[in-house]
Amino acid sequence: MFDIQEELKKLPQKPGVYIMHDAKDAIIYIGKAVSLRNRVRQYFRPSHNEGLKKEQMVRQIERFEYIITDSELEALILECNLIKEHRPKYNTMLRDDKSYPYIRVTLGEDFPRVLFSHQMKKDKSRYFGPYTSGSAVKETIELLRKLYALRTCRRSLPKDIGKERPCLNYHIHQCMAPCQGFISKEDYRQRIDQAIGFLNGNYQPILKELEQKMQEASEAMNFEKAIEYRDLVRAVQQIAQKQKITHADMEDKDIIAMASDGEDAVVQVFFVRDGKLIGRDHFHVTVGSEDGSAQVLATFLKQFYAGTPFIPREVMIQEEIEEADVIAEWLSQKRGQKAYLRVPKKGAKEKLVELARQNAAMVLSQDKEKIKREEGRTIGALKEISKLLGLTDIRRVEAYDISNTSGFESVGSMVVYEKGKPQRSDYRKFKLRTVTGPDDYASMYEVLTRRFSHGIKERQELRERDMENDYGSFTKFPDLIMMDGGKGQVNVALKALEELGLDIPVCGMVKDDNHRTRGLYYHNREIPIDRHSEGFQLITRVQDEAHRFAIEYHRSLRSKEQVHSVLDDIPGIGAARRKALMRNFQSLEEIRQADVEALAGIPTMNERAAKAVYEYFHGKEGCK
Repeated sequence: MFDIQEELKKLPQKPGVYIMHDAKDAIIYIGKAVSLRNRVRQYFRPSHNEGLKKEQMVRQIERFEYIITDSELEALILECNLIKEHRPKYNTMLRDDKSYPYIRVTLGEDFPRVLFSHQMKKDKSRYFGPYTSGSAVKETIELLRKLYALRTCRRSLPKDIGKERPCLNYHIHQCMAPCQGFISKEDYRQRIDQAIGFLNGNYQPILKELEQKMQEASEAMNFEKAIEYRDLVRAVQQIAQKQKITHADMEDKDIIAMASDGEDAVVQVFFVRDGKLIGRDHFHVTVGSEDGSAQVLATFLKQFYAGTPFIPREVMIQEEIEEADVIAEWLSQKRGQKAYLRVPKKGAKEKLVELARQNAAMVLSQDKEKIKREEGRTIGALKEISKLLGLTDIRRVEAYDISNTSGFESVGSMVVYEKGKPQRSDYRKFKLRTVTGPDDYASMYEVLTRRFSHGIKERQELRERDMENDYGSFTKFPDLIMMDGGKGQVNVALKALEELGLDIPVCGMVKDDNHRTRGLYYHNREIPIDRHSEGFQLITRVQDEAHRFAIEYHRSLRSKEQVHSVLDDIPGIGAARRKALMRNFQSLEEIRQADVEALAGIPTMNERAAKAVYEYFHGKEGCK
């Protein structure tokens, strides 16, 4: 069970993206944070108020997860990618499919241009970004055009050279007029290469030049020009931020890294599609003491890609593995095209692999604590109960409950816990066949007799077919039976088991006057339990689950069809009167509680029919 308050304590003081899930594990909100710890905690503070919509969202949160990043910029881009992929219910502010700008260098042209672009396409151009500030992108493009005198026109060159006069930019010295043949293709390309160098992060020479020009303008008392250079310096510094969540190659990649503590390992996989990180998943791997990280990675790659239909063009891992060539060839065969297995050594790709490793390490650390807590709640709780009862090696527990409404549609439930966890595939429902009226003891006797008679029969059939180890839910017998009740219920269970020749320990879950669990009834005595212990918490969960499962089944049977069948058993009540009763009363219980006068007042009903209904529920004596 996800404990929100406990998980809040573990949030890191790092930038990243947080993902909120509801009870059905659907993603309902994705957000970014400069500090995951500060931002996510805000949602769960009583004083926090971000409006009714966020309030509704917070009430639906059952668990959250997060991905750490190196910067807020990376978190923002990742948030955008994830929201576009998952479209969470409460991220309505991004329904306009907002995108972030790119800088496009049209290298497919003989005289390339530097352009503003809203999207990245698979063409011969080179893209830089995405960036968070559209104005900074525009200012930087303008800066590049001014510094390197790059063309802005749409003329088709060299085909249109000399056809028209040069534009104004040539006359104000912001273009070398390739449209007139005033600069060679080679010299122009050199300028483009310098612009690309700037966009790749080599902006110190330009900053130095701008600062020098700013100083010169200031000394010359040309303050307007100095301010212009100052603003351009700031624009360069802003646009020079690098981020690695989106890649310009538009390729599909999986980024895989792992973390291990010598006993357990977690492998983190980042999924990059069309150049965008759209999601991630992590996998727990059992590690032997002799297994190194390279061996674990190789084993994971084979198992993971054997079971997934999609193979990306590139798989990036954190270190070299012995079977790299063979695995790459195998991936290529599965993909139908060349697939690459690579270990990035530097740059953005290496940093992205490191991010995957950091997230794997965080999951491993948190899950180790979670596993320890879970073992305390499950296996540890079972050990406490075993010690209380003087039993050994309890693994499978079965609990039973009865539900009915005044004896109608009586049903029984069987819930199963293995190693302290619910085994829902083994749950069973029983519709009572032999018991009429609200007799819980007789109902429980029927349920237990049917359950274990069925199990004995199935076991015998398996032995005859030499399949004794092929146990199903009924052929598996419990190490302990827990009854919802005290002495009476326990004795009924023991009687049923004795008649079937079975020796299975039975204890009762005893409740106090406020219907709260207070202890166990075993061997004719009540055993008190520490209410703060894990054993007590497990008993309460088992009891509540048995009760819930029985009520859920009972409610499913209480449709109008079932209620109508009860009314059909009353002499003098036909289809018309039955419908009239159901229109005027909300439930069978309301009909049962109505007096003769109220019943007779219903359309189509008369006094004789009303008496027949009343006598059915109360007997003739009550009708006098």
